[in-house]
Amino acid sequence: MTVTQPAASRAAQILSRPTVINGLTVPNRIVMAPMTRMFSPGGVPGEDVLSYYARRAAAGVGLIVTEGTYVGHDSAGQSDRIPRFHGEEQLAGWAKVADAVHAAGGTIVPQLWHIGMVREQGQPPFAEAPAVGPSGLRIGADEATGKAMTQSDLDDVIGAFAQAAADAERIGFDGVEIHGAHGYLVDQFLWEGTNRRTDAYGGDLVARTKFAAEIVAAVRERVSADFPVIFRYSQWKQEAYQARLAETPEELEAILAPLAAAGVDAFHASTRRYWLPEFDGSDLNLAGWTKKLTGKPTITVGSVGLDGEFLGAFAGKGSEVKGIDDLLDRLEAEEFDFVAVGRALLQDPEWAAKVLQGRFGELAAYDAASLNTLS
Repeated sequence: MTVTQPAASRAAQILSRPTVINGLTVPNRIVMAPMTRMFSPGGVPGEDVLSYYARRAAAGVGLIVTEGTYVGHDSAGQSDRIPRFHGEEQLAGWAKVADAVHAAGGTIVPQLWHIGMVREQGQPPFAEAPAVGPSGLRIGADEATGKAMTQSDLDDVIGAFAQAAADAERIGFDGVEIHGAHGYLVDQFLWEGTNRRTDAYGGDLVARTKFAAEIVAAVRERVSADFPVIFRYSQWKQEAYQARLAETPEELEAILAPLAAAGVDAFHASTRRYWLPEFDGSDLNLAGWTKKLTGKPTITVGSVGLDGEFLGAFAGKGSEVKGIDDLLDRLEAEEFDFVAVGRALLQDPEWAAKVLQGRFGELAAYDAASLNTLS
């Protein structure tokens, strides 16, 4: 496959610019996207996880968003190999990761995660915990199979996110990212397909945003004023790829405005292909619209540097290298502020250095086998 290679000086000039999120200066515009790895037995990130992130920071990634980490609520997850962001041993492991990334010249935020109704009851780390959600509905279901959350449940989860954020600041992280995307708990409240509530947390777009906004506000209260809070969201869901929270810019603004008002400092707009326009009549992608509507810094993501979308990776499919000329054009036009890179960085820890130094011929195609290692 022939890949157009932008001039090395242009790539370096555009991507290497330091950019600020609240009080945090990120050394460049390259972000490592969060990717679940399942290499943390007992929920504890070990030396291999530390090295995995530090290698990428040393090779030029400006901001690392960790894989999703479970907040301290028994129903938050369903694997004992996915890291947790609560517990003395788990937090001690994460403190070492943060220190290593800083020593390598990067910045790092944990992604705070609750999977909600995606959980299969009986799975670790807390087998007896029920699956919980706004209405107890799984994606695509019409009958509840889980627990519709009570006010007490909502308060507990909000408190768990806030505690995780406070712990992140205490142990040396540079900010936090709240996972509000892809059909997990926070997104289950945002989407009418899984939120059938008739109380203050259900109904129109603004009401469905209430839970997410309360999480953001609680996090904001527990951390310093200059500690960045990032919110990741998406239109698509893991089991409903064509789902949409918003059909128009006006609907998107109804979702984003309460979140920005609650204290979000930057938005991470997750798409499957970053180059696709989000709404008819404009070439702006989801991150571009988010920046236009909120004025906040935004991160774009979705098959960056590769020609196949990430969903194929889970079916064992690889992807060829794709040029980044269009990405550079959009960054230069200030459509968005950062670009998050997933599989390309999974395949090659030195992806950022190679791009910043113009070594485009050394970029490797993505092999799905890289999911099986922490190289």
